[in-house]
Amino acid sequence: MALAACAPDEREPGPPADPLVHEITDAEGRVRGWLFGTIHALPDGTQWRTPVIDRVVNEAGMLMVEIADLENRDRIARTFDRLATTPDLPPLPLRIAPAMRDELAELMDKAGLSESDTVRIETWAAALMLARAQGAGSAENGVDRALIADFDGRPVREVEGARAQLSAFDRLAETDQRDLLREVVAGAGDIGADPAALRRAWLAGDEAALVQAGESGILADQGLRQMLLIERNRDWLGPILRELDRGARPLVAVGAAHIVGPDGLAALIEQRGFRVRRLNRTGSMRMRAAAPPGHPGDPETARSAKRLANRMQAL
Repeated sequence: MALAACAPDEREPGPPADPLVHEITDAEGRVRGWLFGTIHALPDGTQWRTPVIDRVVNEAGMLMVEIADLENRDRIARTFDRLATTPDLPPLPLRIAPAMRDELAELMDKAGLSESDTVRIETWAAALMLARAQGAGSAENGVDRALIADFDGRPVREVEGARAQLSAFDRLAETDQRDLLREVVAGAGDIGADPAALRRAWLAGDEAALVQAGESGILADQGLRQMLLIERNRDWLGPILRELDRGARPLVAVGAAHIVGPDGLAALIEQRGFRVRRLNRTGSMRMRAAAPPGHPGDPETARSAKRLANRMQAL
């Protein structure tokens, strides 16, 4: 799941890239590591590297990502199949309100899913497959994949792994899985409004828009937010703190929605006695906190980000 939200051929002009990069220091002011809010899929030619990203990549002692073995697609596919399939399930249209079945049928056709296919596909998995069919960026251009290549010869550790990531969805109660399906289908109609808005917010490091995206769409549902964002962040915190404490100087590069907001990793790490400060594209300090409630950065970007959050792209 990614913050990708644009068509592959878009090349609209904009300000220089400035994605979210945070420096982590201890009580004595020593740099102990960095946080980088990433995006897992992008269109060809997207220019996201900045001087501070290049510097941090060079200075970090290790890389921490959500899934380290991204190239092993067969193993990930087998894991998905084991978790995602159960025999003799109701057809997918019976798992959603009748009023949404026409929209569901359109998405299923786009994803290449027939009704007979879905009698063995669990609801959460079907929702992910439908969300993926809406995506326009390519995982081949994902930032995490590029960073793993940058760290060739240096340690790369995953904070979650494919099985644990998919298991977070598999553990959802069926009612929550159906909420997930509903939000994916409901969000499909809003995509055309501004399909590049969320990518622009990520490229610009618009923290307020990213916070709002992380509280909207599927993540406005408190059960889904608890399982898919808050609990995962807390699970990741222990391994991250261990690497910070032992002086490994990690670059922690995970989806941007996991970095920002009161439940984000930046806030959780600060609560453990570290200082976390936002760096701009050249390495100077800038204010980390998002705009206060009622002032969500650029209003149009924030509104677009809220609409696009339904696309399963903030995780």
